[in-house]
Amino acid sequence: MSSIKLTPLEPTSGGVEEISALLLPDLRQHFSRRAARLRQLAEGHEQADYLRFAARVAEAQQAIFERSPVAAEELQALVARIGDGAPLDVQRLPRSAYWQAALEQLIEHLRRDASAPLTKALDAIGGMPAEQREACAEQLLLGHYLQVDSGQALFFWAALSLYFSQLASALPVTAQAQVGEQRQHCPVCCSAPVASVILSGKRAGLRYLHCGLCESRWHMVRAKCSNCEGTGQLHYWSLEHQDSAVKAESCGDCQSYLKVFYYPHDQRLEPVADDLASLALDAGLEAEGFARSSINPFLFPGQA
Repeated sequence: MSSIKLTPLEPTSGGVEEISALLLPDLRQHFSRRAARLRQLAEGHEQADYLRFAARVAEAQQAIFERSPVAAEELQALVARIGDGAPLDVQRLPRSAYWQAALEQLIEHLRRDASAPLTKALDAIGGMPAEQREACAEQLLLGHYLQVDSGQALFFWAALSLYFSQLASALPVTAQAQVGEQRQHCPVCCSAPVASVILSGKRAGLRYLHCGLCESRWHMVRAKCSNCEGTGQLHYWSLEHQDSAVKAESCGDCQSYLKVFYYPHDQRLEPVADDLASLALDAGLEAEGFARSSINPFLFPGQA
């Protein structure tokens, strides 16, 4: 169980601001910003076509969120889930029909000007019965990525993320850091982080892990492995200079790594987009014998 405890939100009287243990997602233009960053990164990139495709998916997520958000009644019912453990635990949360409706809209949106391979993948998902889609979702949420066709997984995940991020953004909770470790997974939904971010502004220098599913961020001290929480064999890698905005943190104890994005060096950073655009760094770490401790929502195992 995570050492970050969530409790019902109560009014506060202000005072000295402590380090926020949890930052819930603000979805206003969230996916639009991701799409814009992906298109910006695509300029001159060797994987430009795929980055632009990912931008189309993010744009579709934004359109669905604005046109067909999760019903207010479902969001209001979330208060009953606040208590012990993560309120949106992927292994315990009964998923509503919303995510499948979002998947249908996503398929419809992406059919426009779709290539032959994309059309084939979308048609395969569109022809699945609801029960099979639920089974695919279950496998992905449990981390059994190889059990789902890699060419279809990102579409399931895009719909699931749209669902879980809306639930997370509406949670009426406050979070408090407790004594203990166990911060490898999101305290909201128990998913893995896609990356670390070092913030600027009023939280300058603080590190947060960014959830790859519900888009929440939770605090974790720096100089500690985000996977095993070891501190003795951490190293930082980059493809550029010492002050690069994009680095990877490797751990010699568990032989894993995770990207770190430094907002003080570049305010334009977006974790999912910049992670996808820096795969050369992944290749370098894997050549050194390290394994990535998470997945990118646009690059499941086995995908090109």
